Amino acid sequence: MLKGLDPRLNADLLHCLHSMGHGDTLIVADANFPADSVARATSLGRPLRMANLDSAATVAAILSVFPLDTFVPDFAARMQMVDTPNEIPPVQAEVQAQIDRAEGRSRPVPAVERFAFYDLARQAYAVVQTGERRFYGCFMLRKGVIAPDS
Repeated sequence: MLKGLDPRLNADLLHCLHSMGHGDTLIVADANFPADSVARATSLGRPLRMANLDSAATVAAILSVFPLDTFVPDFAARMQMVDTPNEIPPVQAEVQAQIDRAEGRSRPVPAVERFAFYDLARQAYAVVQTGERRFYGCFMLRKGVIAPDS
C-alpha cells in the first residue's frame, strides 16, 4: 500500500498512467469490449484489467491521479448507443458525474459512434478493461498536464 493513492489503482495501471504523455489517450472499457484484440494495436500492446470495478469506480480511481486535457474539446469520449445516439444510459451518466467531480465543473463528454470508437481505441496508449456488465460502459480519457508550482 502507498499513502495518498487510491488503493484500487494497481501497479500496472499506475506505471501506464505515469508513462503516458500529454495528449495520449486511455480507453476504459466494459466487460464486453474486445479488449484483447483492440489492445494489441495500442502503444502498450496488451490490456490492463480492473475486473472487480465498474466503469464509474474505475474512472474515479484513474482521475484521482490523471489530469484530463483542458486544451481540446475531445478531452474524453463515450461510446454512442446504437439506434438511440442521443440517449445517455445510466452507466455513462455515472461516469459523467465522476468527470465533473474531478474537474470541479461540468464538461459534457462527447459521443463517438461505436465503430469509430473501436478505431479510436486502437490508436490509444492503452486499454483498461473493467468488470462493467452494463452496455456502453466504454470511454476515452485524454491525458492533460500538471502545471508547475507557482
